[in-house]
Amino acid sequence: MKRFDNKVAAITGAGSGMGRALALQLSAAGCHLSLADRNAPTLEETARIVQTLAPAVRVSTRVLDVSDRDSVFAWAEETVAEHGGVNLVFNNAGVALSSTIEGMSYSDLEWIVNINFWGVVHGTKAFLPHLKAARDGHIVNTSSVFGLFAQPGMSGYNATKYAVRGFTESLRQELDMMRCGVSATCVHPGGIRTNIAQSSRVAQNMVGFMVESEQQGKDEFEKFFITSADDAARAILNGVKHNARRVLIGRDARAADWLARTLPAAYQALVVMSARREAAKARRRASRSSAATP
Repeated sequence: MKRFDNKVAAITGAGSGMGRALALQLSAAGCHLSLADRNAPTLEETARIVQTLAPAVRVSTRVLDVSDRDSVFAWAEETVAEHGGVNLVFNNAGVALSSTIEGMSYSDLEWIVNINFWGVVHGTKAFLPHLKAARDGHIVNTSSVFGLFAQPGMSGYNATKYAVRGFTESLRQELDMMRCGVSATCVHPGGIRTNIAQSSRVAQNMVGFMVESEQQGKDEFEKFFITSADDAARAILNGVKHNARRVLIGRDARAADWLARTLPAAYQALVVMSARREAAKARRRASRSSAATP
């Protein structure tokens, strides 16, 4: 897909971050939009911005929980009914969880799997028949740098993002075999400046193990966010134009990809060394803070 004008794009997580950036850049290119997010106020804010900047673009919105299969399929049908078809699907919505495996609750694991993995599956399966009917479509699924390499305390997140990677790579191969006019791209962002860190769940078992407090853990996570959402969206859309199988976003994602491919087993020891060092720093900070408290 070389052009986006007069196409229709469906975007999850459109209320903020990369989802909003994708909506703004696509609308600037003349692409009509079907936007979805769980947060109604931020979703409507994105729609208002788009309609102000690109009044000729048709915009529809849906408050949506991507883990709800029936709701996602209903949204796909609504999109086609309102726009006359659909060409692009960005399964972008996601959440983060920090927890040890031993201490992780099944409810937290089910929460992240239902959104990060099943949300992608639902979006892909709901829209794929419509994309094939248009014979001009593209599915963009958001994995992560953590779909390229693992780290302690992020097993739930790693599991979902590795799953998205495998799912999307298999999907792309099937679509190539079908020659049906539809393609797929897997996106691996590094640290993107969005609100995912502050909205993430940090389990209590991480306190004293890798972080000194829940908020400190979120703040430390956020320090690694080095790429803007606008730059990320630009890289994704460029990847779609070039029919890329994989899009790495940020020098951190490229470095992680190189490390995992060059040292597929040994990189884990390097990660453990780094994590131990950072955990020790967190414990020392916590100790100093406790000593200073009267």
